[in-house]
Amino acid sequence: QGTLQAVYEYQTLASRLLGMEMATASHYDGATALAESLLMAIRVTKRGSVAISSLIHPLYRRVVQTYLEPTGYEVVELGYLENGLTDMAALDDMDDLAAIAVQSPNFFGCIEDFRAVGEKAHDKKALFVASFTEALAYGLLKNPGSLGADVACGEGQSLGIPRSFGGPALGILASSKKFMRSLPGRLVGQTKDLDGKRGFVLTLATREQHIRREKATSNICTNNSLCAVAAAMYMASVGGTGIRELAQLNHDKAEYLKSELKKAGFAITFDSATFNEFVAEFPAGFEATYERLLGKKIVPGISLAPYYPELANHYLLCVTETMSKEDMDVLVREVTS
Repeated sequence: QGTLQAVYEYQTLASRLLGMEMATASHYDGATALAESLLMAIRVTKRGSVAISSLIHPLYRRVVQTYLEPTGYEVVELGYLENGLTDMAALDDMDDLAAIAVQSPNFFGCIEDFRAVGEKAHDKKALFVASFTEALAYGLLKNPGSLGADVACGEGQSLGIPRSFGGPALGILASSKKFMRSLPGRLVGQTKDLDGKRGFVLTLATREQHIRREKATSNICTNNSLCAVAAAMYMASVGGTGIRELAQLNHDKAEYLKSELKKAGFAITFDSATFNEFVAEFPAGFEATYERLLGKKIVPGISLAPYYPELANHYLLCVTETMSKEDMDVLVREVTS
């Protein structure tokens, strides 16, 4: 009962954060949550293709390809505009779409117009899958459910889960109630026992470990209960006000670093609004400076060139509540020296 209640509380808090009606008991990570969401959309709509933004995290897109490529389903990638947002124009010529998936804040850190994406998806009778890599952003931004998302999925590691060589991770997947029986994974529910006392049960378990393989909605939807419980403890402890304050800190500190880099003469590539990440352009030959700073245990962003070859010398920088003003001032001094 203790484990089931803890997971139930996680489902409740995750649903509230994302503005959705229900959430699963968790998934392996944000990338698999996205892939499972797209497979669910294909089951629900009985259509054979999905459109995903090229500004979804590149590793998430790679996992989507791994899931869908062997099945014969088509994955169409949408390009991006000069302002760092997804180019939705190509959708006008696309039919038979099961889902349209867009991430916000996207991989460039820019905040997408989820309401417009949702309207476009629903005009196509497709599901709108809202992806995210930073759940904390919705402490400040309008949540996906309020902007028309049918499914919200992504990574919950920042919700109190420690970093350890890139993990552990927490895949969050939430949706409307009407998709309940198509959801992958598990759902914990609340009920009453014979004596009328409150109890918790595994309401739905749709993995092949629990039911016949041909009826399973997924066979690899591992749920990370330990991480889910940690996230529930974090959300309950910090509370709605605390999450909003943390999100505001992230945003304000990122804006400070952005303004200081501008003053130092560096270009901020995209003019769209951002949360706690943004792209800056450094001069040619910055690789040497980058290596020098790594030696001082300073990571001056990540290079976008491996993922977007057209963006050579562009770096994605992130600022969280853990960074002090002094830390950011040191970074600016180092990259200008």
